[in-house]
Amino acid sequence: MPGEEKLSYHEAIERASSSMYRFPVLPVRGIPLTNHIANNWDAIWAFRPDPSDILIATYPKAGTTWTQEIIDLLRHNGDADACKRAPTPARSPFLEIFSPPPIPSGIDLMKDMDPPRIIKTHLPLQLVPPAFWENKCKTIYVARNAKDNMVSYYHFDCMNKTQPEPGPWEGYIPKFMRGELSWGSWYDHVKGYWMEREKRNILYLFYEDMKENPRREVERIMKYLDLSLSDEVISRIVELTSFEIMKENPMANYSCIPELVFDKSISPFMRKGQVGDWRNHFTPEQSKMFDEDYEKKMKDVNMPFRTLI
Repeated sequence: MPGEEKLSYHEAIERASSSMYRFPVLPVRGIPLTNHIANNWDAIWAFRPDPSDILIATYPKAGTTWTQEIIDLLRHNGDADACKRAPTPARSPFLEIFSPPPIPSGIDLMKDMDPPRIIKTHLPLQLVPPAFWENKCKTIYVARNAKDNMVSYYHFDCMNKTQPEPGPWEGYIPKFMRGELSWGSWYDHVKGYWMEREKRNILYLFYEDMKENPRREVERIMKYLDLSLSDEVISRIVELTSFEIMKENPMANYSCIPELVFDKSISPFMRKGQVGDWRNHFTPEQSKMFDEDYEKKMKDVNMPFRTLI
């Protein structure tokens, strides 16, 4: 609108943060999503990307921000300054996110961006707007082993004051196992993209592989995106996207989000980034119970998950 105040992403969140609260979840086609997403579902489902857009899909806390930074650096030939032009959520919009005004939705942010855009989603495959598949958009999926993923999601739910109340750790485990968290079942999520990866030309990555050999996985992403960068640039990107460097990068560590929304006294957004941290959280009894349930839920697929590297 003429004369309407134009706020930066950071200013919009600052202005809205005082009225933030833990959003309840509502089912969308059987998947629990926060109410702002559920109430705007028609607009999300109708979204039509450009064929050149890149979709990064993950279950929450599975290496999303890491992958966003890798791709942005690949597309800018390893130029760190270019990738500090704005915070991650403004550079790589979150497709389905809708928050209270004046925070822009992911779809609103994309209206002001020229393709190719790097788009983030946590939606399970069956809820991804069909135009992504119709337009044959390149899609990169990152999966993280269930135990570490759950630990990271738990700490995130504790510190993110817009997520449903997580409750105590011992009660969070069965909620995760039953798929009662925002964005639903981890099991269905990772399997859904895995089983469709060849048909839909999805580059399927594992968080543990990225930690074990980041250069190899960065090169896989580069080739999938039909890019060709020098060995020197690849080395720079691997360094710039290390956990230690990203944790100190204000454009990648979500320090742009006010304390009223992300309470960093509870947990930083980028906490440990490790493989195997689950051992510091699960009791032997919890681990045994979880493993038995995991075997039942994952028996129909042969997926190479590792809980240690």
